[in-house]
Amino acid sequence: MYPDGVCRLTKNTFSKCIAFEDISYQLAQPDTKTAIFEHLCDLYNYVDASIHVQFSFLNRRVDPVQYAKSFEIAPQGDDFDDIRAEYTGILQKQLANGNNGIVKTKYLTFTIEDDSPKSARARLNRIGLDLLGYFKTMGAVAHVMNGKERLAVLHGVFHPDGELFNFDWKWMTPSGLSTKDFIAPSSLCFGTAKTFGMGGKYGAVSFLQILAPELSDEMLADFLNTDSSILVNLHVQAIDQTEAIKTIKRKITDLDAMKIQEQKKAVRSGYDMDILPSDLATYGEDAKKLLTKLQTRNERLFMLTFLVLNVADTKQKLSNDVFQAAGVAQKYNCSLARLDYQQEQGLVSSLPLGVNQIKIQRGLTTSSVAVFVPFVTQELFQGGAAMYYGVNAKSHNMIMLDRKQARCPNGLKLGTPGSGKSMSCKSEIVSVFLTTPDDIFISDPEAEYYPLVKRLHGQVIRLSPTSRDYVNPLDINLNYSEDDNPLALKSDFVLSFCELVMGGKNGLEPIEKTVIDRAVRVIYRPYLADPRPENMPILSDLHKALLDQHVPEADRVAQALDLYVSGSLNVFNHRTNVDIGNRLVSFDIKELGKQLKKLGMLIVQDQIWGRVTANRSQGKATWYFADEFHLLLKEEQTAAYSAEIWKRFRKWGGIPTGATQNVKDLLSSPEIENILENSDFITLLNQASGDRKILAERLNLSADQQKYIDNSDPGEGLLIFENVVLPFTNPIPHNTQLYKIMTTRLDEVTL
Repeated sequence: MYPDGVCRLTKNTFSKCIAFEDISYQLAQPDTKTAIFEHLCDLYNYVDASIHVQFSFLNRRVDPVQYAKSFEIAPQGDDFDDIRAEYTGILQKQLANGNNGIVKTKYLTFTIEDDSPKSARARLNRIGLDLLGYFKTMGAVAHVMNGKERLAVLHGVFHPDGELFNFDWKWMTPSGLSTKDFIAPSSLCFGTAKTFGMGGKYGAVSFLQILAPELSDEMLADFLNTDSSILVNLHVQAIDQTEAIKTIKRKITDLDAMKIQEQKKAVRSGYDMDILPSDLATYGEDAKKLLTKLQTRNERLFMLTFLVLNVADTKQKLSNDVFQAAGVAQKYNCSLARLDYQQEQGLVSSLPLGVNQIKIQRGLTTSSVAVFVPFVTQELFQGGAAMYYGVNAKSHNMIMLDRKQARCPNGLKLGTPGSGKSMSCKSEIVSVFLTTPDDIFISDPEAEYYPLVKRLHGQVIRLSPTSRDYVNPLDINLNYSEDDNPLALKSDFVLSFCELVMGGKNGLEPIEKTVIDRAVRVIYRPYLADPRPENMPILSDLHKALLDQHVPEADRVAQALDLYVSGSLNVFNHRTNVDIGNRLVSFDIKELGKQLKKLGMLIVQDQIWGRVTANRSQGKATWYFADEFHLLLKEEQTAAYSAEIWKRFRKWGGIPTGATQNVKDLLSSPEIENILENSDFITLLNQASGDRKILAERLNLSADQQKYIDNSDPGEGLLIFENVVLPFTNPIPHNTQLYKIMTTRLDEVTL
């Protein structure tokens, strides 16, 4: 094995290996499935007779104790350690229920013969780049492995319990060891006909007898859908097209000769010469069909060897695993047979090295080989700061992802009432709170978040005409805008505010906008000169600055503001007196009433924008959850402000999420439509029939995917992250503290 990943198998045989990831195939649109299948056929047709190809699919168990520890949220000695422990317990329970104790990897090894290592390396590099291109067209992430990565895979095969692989190329010369010494198991024993021993484990290699007249594209996936260690290999050797056609023609000639002999025998015996042995007639027809395929379609002939390696701790467990694999083969009208007295050759052929020592082969055309589609469903299991988002309903693996890694982390949660939108938001808020230092803001029009925010020691700001919680709409920080002048952006907000106050169909007149902008510059002058809290202007200062202009348009705006300055709705004419600097802030706007709610939602958005800009200078992310998002989209000003947030938040470290039941509101105007286009994270819960059709068209959902959002239970649906679409379920045990502070069901709410 060389450091660049080239492996010299014999004097003139060399191989290289590509690792590739899964893509969503089984739930894809029929057109997408067909496209993937055709690209796979193209990959096989690219391989000529001089290139041997081996697909390897490895299911390897990792140490469950160590794996579970990686999901522990360390206690920090504060008031939230009990929630951390409970949340860790939920994660580890899902881990135990799912398949994440099994690491599934996929490899493509290609082997060539060449007299010179130098020219072999150049040719392997070229083949590797071409094959990567085919994986890219299928949408699969793939890379050519280096020598250490290939050795790690071989070490994993020989050490199924997940023993740590320690290796460095610098150790080779001083130690006098070869690469084989670093990967070899403690022992290998091939004393029996049907099994072998490997480092205290028992193993068995079997081969697949393909007896079925038709093959299914789900067979390979079913072999790999197991909770035990298994290694499936497909050795594919192309036959030269000219040679294949000649061979088949010779075979047809032989069959015709046999047919003539049978007919002569029939004439001599005095019976009808058209009566032929059934095998002879069948083989003749099959051979002619095969010849037609090779000559008239884009098909080639391949020899396939299908091997299955099972490894277990005991002979009984091994027997059960082999029986389970044989059951899968039987399901598809095939047979799984043990390699008697060829276990050593079977083990060597099962290693992703590109060597096939088993001469049991089955001839198949390109499309027949490509039926063994190496894709099932894509997983979302990111490392680093990834958070828990439920369980993949297809593979039962945990979904762990980091929205900050997305091209555009903006999110939407869509579903009918009672489908679990608020629960989904709260679950994500808990994850963010416990696993990151980020700030979290919530717009809460239905007063649903109080128990959660209270338990997490956050600040609930109740905005209502009778409330004593005040938020100043004219608050500003010096980082409010990207340029040196924060007033330009703040003036835009004040214009939107006054437009809502003034009402009317046509909005503000140009002169009215001018007098408001002039007043804004006047009232902020003292604060910008001396940025102390007491110098921050309030609405009455704006009112006075308008009256001081002695212009009819300014007087008209000032009169409209009277109600909110000295009238009965003066809740916003105060300096901020709540802890807006708390890490978790929820704006409860349920009691604002119809007149104030529009203003309240606009002010909440502006406060969040101010916090995002302040956090950006500290390198801290800000999460914004807007529940009942359709309320923000009803008014032109709040809808425009929301669209602006979805466009600009990403650059400032903001991660907005809107939860709504009305998909049609998201498509009501081209500007609002951008919110859907600019969201790389979408949670689809149960959908009404009309909304489901709209979403299927806009998001290109297949019929199989739509089943997961049709009459689904609360907390179940589809999760879309960038180009990945996964069916998910996010169960939270009802007997936990977390569930009690998150539920919104009337019979379960604890006040």
